[in-house]
Amino acid sequence: MDISFDKRVHELSEDEVSSIAKKIQQSYLVEGDLRKKVQMDIKSLMDLGNYRGIRHRKGLPVRGQTTKNNARTRKGKKKTVGSK
Repeated sequence: MDISFDKRVHELSEDEVSSIAKKIQQSYLVEGDLRKKVQMDIKSLMDLGNYRGIRHRKGLPVRGQTTKNNARTRKGKKKTVGSK
């Protein structure tokens, strides 16, 4: 790829853009393949039954965050418990 680093994105030709996209797709997992791999990794964690897999299964934070007060994004909408 003989593309100048001084060029701005809107100055690139179609051939240059397609060569960049092709190089990225050869080097990295992108789009659907990446999503599929991440989902398979999470599923394998859940199947193993280790700590991270259990946290994924329960819908709780996986990376050690505390859940005493917050974690609303991961836990979902608040569920109130009725009292008698």
